[in-house]
Amino acid sequence: MSFPWAKQYTPKHPFMVWMDEKLPLPRLVYSAVGGGYEVPRNINYFWNFGFLAGFCLVIQIVTGVILAMHYGGNTQVAFDSTEHIMRDVNYGWMLRYGHANGASAFFVIVYLHIFRGFYFGSYKAPREMIWLLGVVIFLLMMATAFMGYVLPWGQMSYWGAQVITGLFSAIPMVGEPIREWLLGGFAPDNAALNRFFSLHFLLPFVILGVVILHIWALHIPGSSNPTGVEVKSESDTLPFYPYFIAKDGWTIGLFLIIYSLFVFFMPNALGHPDNYIPANPLQTPAHIVPEWYFWPFYAILRSFTQDWLFIIPAKLMGVLAMFSAILVWFFLPWLDKSPVRSGNYRPLYRKFFWVLVLDVLVLGYCGGMPAEQPYVLVAQIASIYYFLHFLVIVPIVSSIERPEPLPYSITEAVLGSDKAAAPGDKA
Repeated sequence: MSFPWAKQYTPKHPFMVWMDEKLPLPRLVYSAVGGGYEVPRNINYFWNFGFLAGFCLVIQIVTGVILAMHYGGNTQVAFDSTEHIMRDVNYGWMLRYGHANGASAFFVIVYLHIFRGFYFGSYKAPREMIWLLGVVIFLLMMATAFMGYVLPWGQMSYWGAQVITGLFSAIPMVGEPIREWLLGGFAPDNAALNRFFSLHFLLPFVILGVVILHIWALHIPGSSNPTGVEVKSESDTLPFYPYFIAKDGWTIGLFLIIYSLFVFFMPNALGHPDNYIPANPLQTPAHIVPEWYFWPFYAILRSFTQDWLFIIPAKLMGVLAMFSAILVWFFLPWLDKSPVRSGNYRPLYRKFFWVLVLDVLVLGYCGGMPAEQPYVLVAQIASIYYFLHFLVIVPIVSSIERPEPLPYSITEAVLGSDKAAAPGDKA
């Protein structure tokens, strides 16, 4: 967001002056992440997750490009080429473990980023487009992660591809032809592996493009903050550089410590041991399960065990519910009509938010368990609450809730004041 008090880029060196006239890239960087970008002074460490997510994306692209140089996208050699990377390529084990655990780290950070948005109302006007682009990024991440999980061509890779692509067959009439078109055959084989490899390589760069749009959209209204009160004066903001760059740098250091612990000391903690067994189409694993970051949505998918009204197949209902669990986020800016953004000033909403967090954790646990009782029943109850939260509870709470008084400005929220604005004042 461009504030009148924001520092303007003024090159001094003759070369930089010439560069600014011909290709103002330094000016763009300065305005985007330098001293020319003003940020609310009260943002806390929950606002660091966006920067961390971008850092994870860079890790995934760099390690992925290097791994692609040694990977064989053919069912005859895919598993062996993965082991070749691990055993024969210099530091190949580190690249492979870094890439695999980097995907988990990426999802952890993005989930925290999303739930921070839920709590602090980051999806509300004037930031709807930022939120919508963020949901698109998440959908692209899920597609990319699924295809990457198939590439090692182990048992869980093959059967995961079999199950997930089989979801398309639930679509009436055209489902099975679509599935065969996507796979290039009747079952996951060489054609499917080639397609997944190509798309897995391409999609991270698509994600990068949407991330640029996401950041661009962010710079129009500016960053949100824990109070939900908009910037009113120069005293409400600080330059992104050096204050928040230093804050993000500290967080990246902490992240790298935790990330290194997984890569070097427990690299397979978040993976599945069956994926170290070569893919065998004739031997079905006892328990087919996707990567952990898909578990909440996998639980919703498996919650439908009977045909609805004896007409709509349970499989189709499960697929629709699984995708709807994410698509409902697109409508959140219009479902939540409260004039107050931050959950800090919404006592009733705050309680239901923590119930939602618990509900998603329960769904994740059930999604990782076998499809048997009592896990199916618990997942069904949790799935019902999940949709009730967004479609019923949030609209009702936003209509009946009495928010607490908001601070008049960001500065007063930080430094303290006797004044208070009416709920929703410029929020």
